[in-house]
Amino acid sequence: MTLAVSETVRALGNRSEEMIRALAEITETEGQITRLFLSPEHKRAAALVSDWMEQAGLTVSNDAIGTVCGILPANNRSSSNKTLLIGSHIDTVINAGAYDGPFGVVAGVLAVSEIQKRGIELPFAVEVLAFGDEEGVRFPSTLLSSSAVAGVAKPEDLEVTDADGVRLCDALKDFGGDPAATAKAARDPDSVLGYLEVHIEQGPVLEAERLSVGIVTSIAGANRYRVTLSGMAGHAGTVPMHLRSDALVGAAELICAINQIAHEANDHGVVATVGELSVEPGAVNVIPAEVVLSLDLRAATDEPRHEAARAIKQAADKIAAKHGLSVGFEQYHEVSTCLCADRFQNTAEKAIKSLGLRPLRLMSGAGHDGQAMSQLTDIGMMFVRCQGGISHNPLEYVEPHDMGLAVEALVRWIETIAEEERAKS
Repeated sequence: MTLAVSETVRALGNRSEEMIRALAEITETEGQITRLFLSPEHKRAAALVSDWMEQAGLTVSNDAIGTVCGILPANNRSSSNKTLLIGSHIDTVINAGAYDGPFGVVAGVLAVSEIQKRGIELPFAVEVLAFGDEEGVRFPSTLLSSSAVAGVAKPEDLEVTDADGVRLCDALKDFGGDPAATAKAARDPDSVLGYLEVHIEQGPVLEAERLSVGIVTSIAGANRYRVTLSGMAGHAGTVPMHLRSDALVGAAELICAINQIAHEANDHGVVATVGELSVEPGAVNVIPAEVVLSLDLRAATDEPRHEAARAIKQAADKIAAKHGLSVGFEQYHEVSTCLCADRFQNTAEKAIKSLGLRPLRLMSGAGHDGQAMSQLTDIGMMFVRCQGGISHNPLEYVEPHDMGLAVEALVRWIETIAEEERAKS
């Protein structure tokens, strides 16, 4: 890597860190980073990203679902009418890290700015997208923003409510969106060249390999369920143990069974997580009558995930019968395993090699907006090393140098795609 490139990488990394920190200050809870979909904090973050896009020379708008869109027109007279989409999300989990999602938006804005500074001509337009609802924390929905752009969001998706009973469509109105016009966010597949996303790895592979960036081959499929176990409330002092229908005891056994099933299927990349638990009536001296728990189930390929889901449901039925409970599974999210396009993997490899780096290919166990966007167009993803593989955690951290390399790699990735497009014409 030449001295000039090193200096550019350093500058891009430092600017990335400044922008990440500015977004991190926009939070619902002081001392944490919490920025939920369609919240006032999401709206403030969207406004900040809009400012950055305008400063980068993009034409900015917000679509009906709240996605910030910044467009750079093609600057080559022989250009096609295609648009290369680049995006990620600016919503977070509760008490999040600073980099998961926002860095992909920052990288897109900085890369497009660099392309203009360097006078790189592209035979296609580039549009940077700042999505919301990738995390699926506030509402029982996930990837709604990117699904709307992909044209697969449904009107009923806007009728769900958050924990406070606020309907998504009402929150969208307060945000400044338009529930009646969300279908207009959909892009024409014939107008799109592809979708690229830069994201922190959220895992330890790149760090173990001593690499700053890597090429994503696929995104693991995922199912999410709301599981309800119902029993009978009773006095904690008067109902004998053998006559109880304790929903929380059943839930505890089910959680252990879920953990065991996932361990047994780990050769297929199956992972299962129970991250939310609600107990009713929730009193110290009352036997729990109802427990609602979340189940997040993922795998490297689809069939092992489906098999694990069947095994978990069978285990739940046995546990329910044992304790005199009823059990129900409500699936509210499913995405299939998503393959990244060979052409984008190959162009990413050329870009990374041009920086003198070893191009490692790896899969993603985490979900991304690319899964929704794959229903619109071919996708490509690049991972960036994160310290300790830690994510969804305040300890999440990415070195500025690695961010600078990722932005430079994205610039070269776009440029390589442009060269291939010209070669076709």
